[in-house]
Amino acid sequence: MKKVITYGTYDLLHEGHLNLLHRAKELGDYLIVGVTSDSFDRGRGKLNVRNNVLERVEAVKATGYADEVIIEDYLGQKIDDIQRYNVDIFAIGSDWVGKFDYLNEYCKVIYLPRTEGISSTMLREQTEEVYRIGIVGSGRIARRFVPETKVVNSVKATAVFDPNKESADAFAAQFGVKAYFDKYEEFLENVDAVYVASPHLTHYDYTKQSLYAGKHVLCEIPFMLSAAQAYELYDYAEINNLVLLEASKTAFCPSFNHLVTLVKSGVIGDVVDVKTSLSKMVSAPTRELDVVQAGGAMNEHAPLALMAIIKLLGKEYSDFDFHSKVENGVDVYTKVVLNYPHATSSATLGIGVKTEGNMVISGTKGYVYVPAPWWLTSFFEVRYEDQAKNKKFFYSYDGDGLRYEIQEFMSMIVNHRKSSYKLRRRDSVTVAEIIEKFNLRENYKEI
Repeated sequence: MKKVITYGTYDLLHEGHLNLLHRAKELGDYLIVGVTSDSFDRGRGKLNVRNNVLERVEAVKATGYADEVIIEDYLGQKIDDIQRYNVDIFAIGSDWVGKFDYLNEYCKVIYLPRTEGISSTMLREQTEEVYRIGIVGSGRIARRFVPETKVVNSVKATAVFDPNKESADAFAAQFGVKAYFDKYEEFLENVDAVYVASPHLTHYDYTKQSLYAGKHVLCEIPFMLSAAQAYELYDYAEINNLVLLEASKTAFCPSFNHLVTLVKSGVIGDVVDVKTSLSKMVSAPTRELDVVQAGGAMNEHAPLALMAIIKLLGKEYSDFDFHSKVENGVDVYTKVVLNYPHATSSATLGIGVKTEGNMVISGTKGYVYVPAPWWLTSFFEVRYEDQAKNKKFFYSYDGDGLRYEIQEFMSMIVNHRKSSYKLRRRDSVTVAEIIEKFNLRENYKEI
């Protein structure tokens, strides 16, 4: 039996795709079609927001040409797939002529003629609605945000709001957007969606005003410092068909999602312990060490560390406690312990104390080690007692990683999804709940 394999994104499946699949099918007896995952589509240079990978897999299956559909998930997978499936022919469109000649070492490479006059890019340009996103705040994270929007479809940064006119004007000049500094209502009238990257204590008011103006909102971490506020805003967004998403970039990066999937599939058995750590050394005066601006290790770092624990162990923790070292009213170090009925976990956080910055997930069959900085997950290893069984996983972590949260946000808007499985609203509320318990000094001990 002669096996043929081909790959593509198959976004907005069209006549050109059908013709190529038909031609590939005619080359052999069995056609395997690789559909690229939802991570970076390097062929187009932008992250897809229209059809997710499962929808695209189903579309390919519906053509009737594919005998088997697989997902292309990592760099170098084509060689692995060709050998794994004993492929005889690799087929791809003629727009890639010469790019895959290196595969001739493993099988025959054939470049198939493309259908002229049609492409996903052309259809996207004809049908794609571009959403204007306005940025609230002009600090460090906002300055990283604008370049990241350029690698995601359907979004364009067009405005910035900052009550400090000088900062707003400087930001606008640097990134070619319009500046607003005194009338937030006017800013909202000129955007379709809002990215809130302002100081922590302003997140609630800016997010609420934006939602009440009918705008979708992507809000930076910490999303809210109160569970009640988080519930209130998520409920309002739900009732009014608006997208509200916490900008927890780690939650949306491909490698972290793969890690969660593997752990939940049982590769290390039952999880009994999750240890995360995250720290940054800063010097006063700075917002991170200012008690008036909700500074401190917990408010600054807990959203990512707690998110990881909750994604792995769930929301139903049984008890908790906090241990902190405090200077000038700010926790420069906090250790959070969350216990579950059948597991335990801890998050070690520093804003003036240095920690390793890794993550270890311990199970009854093995453990997962994610080196520092684990929150920029690009590599992790599954380890066992028998080291010969250890397996390493490598992923690309592109740019500053904000593109992954922007992609999810825009995909939710375009596809009318109000919830993301990568970070459920209840997960976000649970993080806010634990941070609030800390700020209320529940089960708290100073060291």
